[in-house]
Amino acid sequence: MDDRNRRAFLIGIAGAIAAFAVLFFLVGARDVLDSLLSASPSRVVATFALALGWLAAWSLMLRTVLAALDIEIPIGKSFLVYAGAVFANNVTPFGQAGGEPIAALLISKTSDARYETSLVGIATVDVINVVPSISLILVGVGYYATTAAIGQRLETAVGSAVVLIGGIVIVMGLVWRYHRTLVERLPGIIAPRLGRLERFDSETLEEDIADRLGRFFENIERVATDRWRLAAIIGLSLCGWLFQTAALTVAFDAIGYDVSAYVLLFVIPLANLAGAAPLPGGLGSIEAAFVTLLVPTTGIPASAITAAVLIFRGAIYWMPVLIGGLSVSAFGVRAVR
Repeated sequence: MDDRNRRAFLIGIAGAIAAFAVLFFLVGARDVLDSLLSASPSRVVATFALALGWLAAWSLMLRTVLAALDIEIPIGKSFLVYAGAVFANNVTPFGQAGGEPIAALLISKTSDARYETSLVGIATVDVINVVPSISLILVGVGYYATTAAIGQRLETAVGSAVVLIGGIVIVMGLVWRYHRTLVERLPGIIAPRLGRLERFDSETLEEDIADRLGRFFENIERVATDRWRLAAIIGLSLCGWLFQTAALTVAFDAIGYDVSAYVLLFVIPLANLAGAAPLPGGLGSIEAAFVTLLVPTTGIPASAITAAVLIFRGAIYWMPVLIGGLSVSAFGVRAVR
C-alpha cells in the first residue's frame, strides 16, 4: 500500500470510528450493549447462516454473468471470488466504486480472463443488483403507505433515492447509447494527455485504449442480449436481497422484536445507498442510515434497532471481510494497491 492509499484508508477508518461514536452517543452505548448481551445465540447464528445464503446467491449471479462472457469458474471458487470482491468493496472508500477494479483483478487472476472482461463481469453484477432494489423500494414503500402515514424523513429518503438511482440509470443509458462515439473519440482525448508522460507513447496508447473500450462494450452487449440468462441473473439478485431481508428480520427477532418484512424490503436498499460515503464499504454511514430509517418506521427504541443492525452488519459486512480477506490472500491478490 503506497502512502497515498494508506492515508486515504486511515482517514476512512477514522471517519467510520467517528460515525460510530456519534451513533452510540445519540442512542446510548450502554443500552445497545445490554440489547446485544440479551440476544438469542441461536438467532444470531441463523442471521449469519442467512447472510451466507445472500453471499451464495450473488456469487452464483457472478458465475452466471461470467459464463455469458465465456469465463467458466467452479461453484466453490465463484463463492470465494465473490467473497473476495465484497472484501475489496468493504475495505476501500466509496464502496463498489473503490472495490470494483480490485475485484476485477481478482477475477482475472483466478480465471485467466482479460482484465476488462472481468471488470464487465463484476460491474454487471453491481449494476443489475440495482434493478431488484428499485422494485423492492417501490413495493415496500407502496405497501407501507397503505398501513401508515409516510413521514417527511422517509419521504425525503425515498425521493433522494429515486433521484439518485434515476440519475445513474440516465447516465448509463446515455453511455450505452453513445458508446460507439466514446470508443471512437475518447482514446484520442485521453492518449495525448497521458502521452506527455515519458512512460507512455501516445499513438500506441490510443490504439490500446480504443481496443480495450471496444472489447468492454462488446462484453456488456453479450450479457444484455442473452435474455434467458439475464432473467436468471436478475432472479439470483432478487434472491440475494430477500436473504438479506430475512437475515435482518431474524436479527431483530434475536433481541426480542418483530419487524414487518415489507419495511425491511425498502429500508435495506435505501440504507445501502449510504455506502457511497467516503468510508470503507460505507462502514458507520450505513449503520447510521439503518437507524435513521428504522426508528420512525418501526417505533422500536433506537438502542434496540442499533443492536439488531450491528448483528446484521456483522453477518453482511464483517463475515465477508473475513472470508474474502482469506480468499484474496490465498489467491495472491493485494487488496489495496
